[in-house]
Amino acid sequence: MATLFVIKSCETCRKAREALDKKGIVYQIHDLREDGLSASLLEHFLQRVPVMTLLNKRSTTWRNLDENDKANIDANKARELMQAHPTLLKRPLLDTGEEILVGYRDGDYDSL
Repeated sequence: MATLFVIKSCETCRKAREALDKKGIVYQIHDLREDGLSASLLEHFLQRVPVMTLLNKRSTTWRNLDENDKANIDANKARELMQAHPTLLKRPLLDTGEEILVGYRDGDYDSL
């Protein structure tokens, strides 16, 4: 079964859920705020998606970080920040079991 990683208040996540529902795709929801992000789950993502692709530099969480945390960002620092602040992951993340799709735009799930 696919898993959709979201933040429930996120409008793009809501659109992704609607798209999956319209296609009749069965999935489970994992809310990054409520359910958190384990180290093993983050590593699972990072085995399939480049770390800088996962890091959401447009998020409120990113904007609220200390300037020292945002300076000289590299893969290790990004990993540490995402572990400490799960809302720094771009979302939604759809793990189909075969691939992980990051973000959502209309039509992204048409091939599923």
